[in-house]
Amino acid sequence: MPLPFRAVLGAALIAAAPLAAQENAQEGETPEAEIDLSQLMVVAPWPRPLPLSDGQAGLSDRISYEVEGTPVYGTLALPPGPPPPVVLLLHGFTGDRDELGIEGVGEGVFRRTARLLAEAGYASLRIDFRGSGESVEGFDFSQTTFDSQIADARAALDWLAEDDRLRGPLYVIGWGQGGLVAAGLAGDGAPVEAMALWAGIADPQITFATLFGPETLERGVLSEAPTEVILPWGVQVTLAQPFFEGILDADPLADIARYSGPLFVAQGSEDATVDPAQAEMWLTAHGGPDELWLREMDHGFDIHEGPERLDEMVAASVAFFDMLGAP
Repeated sequence: MPLPFRAVLGAALIAAAPLAAQENAQEGETPEAEIDLSQLMVVAPWPRPLPLSDGQAGLSDRISYEVEGTPVYGTLALPPGPPPPVVLLLHGFTGDRDELGIEGVGEGVFRRTARLLAEAGYASLRIDFRGSGESVEGFDFSQTTFDSQIADARAALDWLAEDDRLRGPLYVIGWGQGGLVAAGLAGDGAPVEAMALWAGIADPQITFATLFGPETLERGVLSEAPTEVILPWGVQVTLAQPFFEGILDADPLADIARYSGPLFVAQGSEDATVDPAQAEMWLTAHGGPDELWLREMDHGFDIHEGPERLDEMVAASVAFFDMLGAP
């Protein structure tokens, strides 16, 4: 029998206590307990530093496909040479396929990631989920749900499988909510060779109770009318009831438990959006080979200071894929 909303929300807020303790510590208070993820950190001898160039590596094509009659737009980046393996990039909550701009370089997180992947011999497809970025024809952001994004990602894999410029295998990188979507995709049995979760949301109840506040989360679940939400960084969005219901229903840890392939988990110890303890949740739930890449960085990989930490994380992700024999 499903738990009443208030009971579920209460459990989520109790579980969110480590994050609150972290924030109190930053304000000079002494937290009652701390989770030390350093014991989980894996220091691997990443074998291949990535080259950096001033220009585009290979070619980029704007592509589109349809999901339930609605267009989804994306960018396919191809390295020069024979058909390469490909990485599907899944953006985060309120993001788009190029993602947040990086200080000093004129690139977004995923645009730069795509270039670095191409320079390492990997193609990539980065998409705008329906309701985000360019994919807004007939689908408003307020209509977005975890299930709609998983459907968009599944259709992207189908599109990639039909493109003769690519030879597989297929890899996935998901950032934030994109990590939750990636887990759902793999948990449904999608043909994913390996996956990298960058600060992925393992517990949506904890994360969105923190982002929205408990009163807003409760109002969104109970209201049939769309609910306006003001996020901690000042952005205001409107979301319909199904999104809030999805927060309670989604179980990304059960999804990742059904996926036995290789898993790379990257997490920042200073992440105030996704509790760093969620990295441990992923590793505990996953039954296959996995690696943790933990660094002192925020949810945006310190891109307000430049690209250095992001480049390091991309290099580690590429090295993880390399160890599986690609490209």
